[in-house]
Amino acid sequence: MLRVYTNRRAHHEYELLDRFEAGISLTGSEVKSVRAGGVDFRDAFARVVNGNVELEGLYIPPYTEATYNNHEPRRTRRLLLHREEIGKLRRALDQKGLTLVPTRLYPKGRVFKVELALARGKQLHDKRRAEAEKTLRRELREL
Repeated sequence: MLRVYTNRRAHHEYELLDRFEAGISLTGSEVKSVRAGGVDFRDAFARVVNGNVELEGLYIPPYTEATYNNHEPRRTRRLLLHREEIGKLRRALDQKGLTLVPTRLYPKGRVFKVELALARGKQLHDKRRAEAEKTLRRELREL
């Protein structure tokens, strides 16, 4: 059973606007490490560089059984998207206040996919309102 890793912090810190599914370029030891568990989304973000989308800050722990050619845990990884999607992302990121954050990492067939979301940062009062709505829904569900 393979895991789906979610970035729960992104839902709290950002208002998620539009979502994209992208393939991720991983090495062999990274694939084995992801299947073993322990992916961390803290400080992860994506950016468009020279027509490519790159994911930075995603922590994939070193694979313990790997030899001397183990991977760097926080290396920059290339994301695989169609050219039209990259153009759409570039135009959206030119707007002030938008960023690209990974929300999920999951297997799809034999490959791994990353769900990216165009996001706008929440202010403190927005976070408080979201928390109040969440507690209200919880209380109504309990009744």
